[in-house]
Amino acid sequence: MKNRVLLAFAVVPGLCSGSNLVKEPAGERTTIENAELRLVIGNDGKAVSLLHKPSGQECLQPDAKRCNNAAVFSITEYRPYNGEVHLVYPSKTTAFEANSVHRVGDDLIVGFERSHWLATISLRITDSYIGFTLKKLDFVEGYGDNTRHPVDEVTFLQLPVRNRKFFGEWLNVIWDEDVAVNVLGTDPYARIDGVKYNDYTLLQATAVREVKALGVGAALITTGKDNLLDRIDRLERDLGLPLGVKSRRNDAIRHSYLWLQQVSPESIDEYIAIAKRAGLRGVQIYWPAIFQTLGHYPWRPEFPNGMADLKTITRKIADAGMIPGFHMQHSKASITDLYVSPVPDHRLNLLRMFTLAAPLDKEATTVTVEENPEGCDLMTAVMWNKKQVLKIGSELVEYATYTPNRPYQFTGCKRGILNTASSAYPLGHKLGLLDIDGQAKVRFDQRTGIQSEHAERIGKISNEAGFRFFSYDGAEDVHAPWWFHVSMSQLEVHKRLVPEPLFSVGAAKSHFGWHILTSANEFDTFKPEVVKAATRKHQVAAAKYLAQDFTRVNFGWLDYVAPNEGTIGMQPDMYEYICSRATAWDCPISLKANLRALRTHPRTDDNLEVIRRWEEARLSRFFSDEQRGALQEVGQEHILLINETGGFELQPYDEVPDAAGGSPSIRAFIFNRAGKTHVVFWHPSGEGNLELNIDAGRTRLFKQLGREIPVRGNSQRVSVPYGERQYLEIDRPRENVVSALREARVF
Repeated sequence: MKNRVLLAFAVVPGLCSGSNLVKEPAGERTTIENAELRLVIGNDGKAVSLLHKPSGQECLQPDAKRCNNAAVFSITEYRPYNGEVHLVYPSKTTAFEANSVHRVGDDLIVGFERSHWLATISLRITDSYIGFTLKKLDFVEGYGDNTRHPVDEVTFLQLPVRNRKFFGEWLNVIWDEDVAVNVLGTDPYARIDGVKYNDYTLLQATAVREVKALGVGAALITTGKDNLLDRIDRLERDLGLPLGVKSRRNDAIRHSYLWLQQVSPESIDEYIAIAKRAGLRGVQIYWPAIFQTLGHYPWRPEFPNGMADLKTITRKIADAGMIPGFHMQHSKASITDLYVSPVPDHRLNLLRMFTLAAPLDKEATTVTVEENPEGCDLMTAVMWNKKQVLKIGSELVEYATYTPNRPYQFTGCKRGILNTASSAYPLGHKLGLLDIDGQAKVRFDQRTGIQSEHAERIGKISNEAGFRFFSYDGAEDVHAPWWFHVSMSQLEVHKRLVPEPLFSVGAAKSHFGWHILTSANEFDTFKPEVVKAATRKHQVAAAKYLAQDFTRVNFGWLDYVAPNEGTIGMQPDMYEYICSRATAWDCPISLKANLRALRTHPRTDDNLEVIRRWEEARLSRFFSDEQRGALQEVGQEHILLINETGGFELQPYDEVPDAAGGSPSIRAFIFNRAGKTHVVFWHPSGEGNLELNIDAGRTRLFKQLGREIPVRGNSQRVSVPYGERQYLEIDRPRENVVSALREARVF
C-alpha cells in the first residue's frame, strides 16, 4: 500500500519522502480562469483574488480585513485522530487548513497542516462555470504514527466573498445588479453553505464522509447578475441535474391553483367550476383524497375503477384548460399501511437504539434496557396521539413512561399493537424507538432502499395519472443529516416523474433542492381574524427572502371558511390583501376547496371574483414596476377595481373599522377616485340595510362601476339594502364620509 501511494504521486513535483506536504517554488500562485472569472490561490492555500473579468470587479474580501485564516481547502476531523496530534490538541471538531496547493494539468494537489493526507481536486473549466470535484485522498507516511485515520469532512472549495446587496442563502449566491458570485453543488452529495461575517461570507462546498467521501462536486460561477440563470441552466444540462432554471422560466409556474382534500369522478366538475370562477389555472389533489393509506396506496371507495377513475379526473382538469397536480408525502408511511402493520418493515427509521438488559417474555409489560431512555418523549415535535412506540423485531410496543435512573425501564407497555405479533426476546436483543410524526405516519430510514422503493410507486401513480406539477410535502420528515436527506428524498421521486414537473413546491428545502422546488413552498392556513397579519409575517417575508434565490413562493394555502359563531369567515378584503401582496412579488396562491363553506358562505361570489381579478391582472402583466413596488408596502391595503370601461384599476384603500359603531354586520373600506370619495362595503354574513346621514343627491350607488343603482333617500339621509359588495360614490370630503360611516345604522 505504501508503494502504491508513493507511485501515485511520483509525478508530483516537490513530494518529499516522509513528508505530508507538496512543496511549490516560493511565490508561485495557482490561477484558474474562464471567460468571466479569474481565481488566484496562493501556494499557501489562501484565496488571493476572484476577479469578475468583464467588469474588473474584485469579489473577495481583502486578506487584511478577513476575520479568520481559512484557506480555500481544508479537512475536518471530529476529533484529532493522529497519535502525535491528539496527544497535544483537545478532542473536539478540528479543521486542518490547506498549506500547499499545486496544479498538475486539470488537478489541484492539496496538502494540509499537521496532516498526512493529500487531496486531489479535479477541475472542469467551461465558459459558464468552473467545476471542482474531490477526486481522491492519498495518505503519505511520515515518521511517528502512520495509522490511516479517517477524514470526516473535506472542504474542497471555500472563498471569502465580499458581501453585496443580496445573499440567496438557499442557492448560495451573493449578488447585486452588477455581479453574482455563486458556489453551488453539482450533485446532491455536496454540503453547500455560506458562513456570514460582517463584510463577507465564506461560500463553502464540503464532502462529508457519512454521506459520500469522493466524487463530490461543486461549481463556481462569477458572472453578471442577468447572466446567472443562463450559467446555472448550462450547468444543469451539462450534468443531468433537474432543470430548475427551465422550470422557473416556464410561465406555468406563475399559475395559482385549487387544492383538493376530497374528490371523486362525480365531484370534480364542481371543483373545476369553482377554479374557473376564481381564475385559477391548476387543480392539485392531496393523496388522501385518492388513497386509503400512504405507502402502498390502496384506492378509496370513491375510486371503484382505480386508475381509470383517477385518469377521468385528471383528463377533465386538462380538458378545462387547467394543469392537474399531485400533493404527496414522500418520506413516510401511514401507521396502518402495510409498511407498518401487521409486519413492520425493517427499513422504518428508529430514533434511538437500546439493548435488552434482561430477557423479555411475550407477556411482559416492562422492558428493561442498558441505555438511558431519557429524552425519548422529546425526540420529535409531536408524537402520534402522544403515544411512544418501540420496535422489537417485528413487534410494536407502546409504552406509557420510562425510568431515567438504573435500572432503565420502559413501563406500562402494551404489546403487539397495530396487529403485530408479540414474541419473547433474549438478553442483548436490540430494539429501537419508532420514528412517528404527528399525523400517524412512520418515517423512513433514508439510508436504506425504502425511499427509492416508495418513490418508484409514487412515480408510477403520477406518470400514469398525468399529473404535471408536484408538492413534496413531508420533506421535513427525514432524519439527519438534513442538508442531504431533505433534497435527496425529493430527488428520488423527482427523477421518476416523466416528464419532469412543470414546477414543484415542498415543505422543506436544502441546497440541492433549488433545482427541484422551483416554486419554493406553501404555508399552512391561518384563521380569518389574523390572516392579514400572518401574511405579512410569513408569506411576505418569505417572498422577499426567496427572491434573493431567484425563486417565487406560493402565498397559499388560503383557507376557505364560512362565517359562524366563532369566526367572521374569510372575507373579500382578506383575499384582496393576500392576492395584492402575492402580486407584489409576482407569486401564485393556492386555495383550499372546502365545498361546504363555498356553498354556504354568503360572500363566495365576491371572494372568488376578487381572486379572479388579481389572477387575471397578474398573469397578463398588467401591473407596472411602480405599482408592484407600492404593493410591497405591506401597511397599505389595495383594491383592484373593474372600471367603467371594463379595465383593471388599482387603488389604495383603508378600512373603516368602526363603521356603524363597530357593528359586525358591515365591512367598509374607503378610497379616493376621480375627485370623489368612494366606499366599498358589504355584509360579511348575510343581508341588511345601511342608513347614512348624507345627502342622497351627492351619492351614487354601484354594484359594478359604471352601472348605477338608484339610491333611496333625501337631502339628510340615504338608505341602502346591502349584502354583496357594492360601491358608494359620495361627493363629500373623505373625513366627512368617514364620520358618516361611523354614525351609520345597520339593521
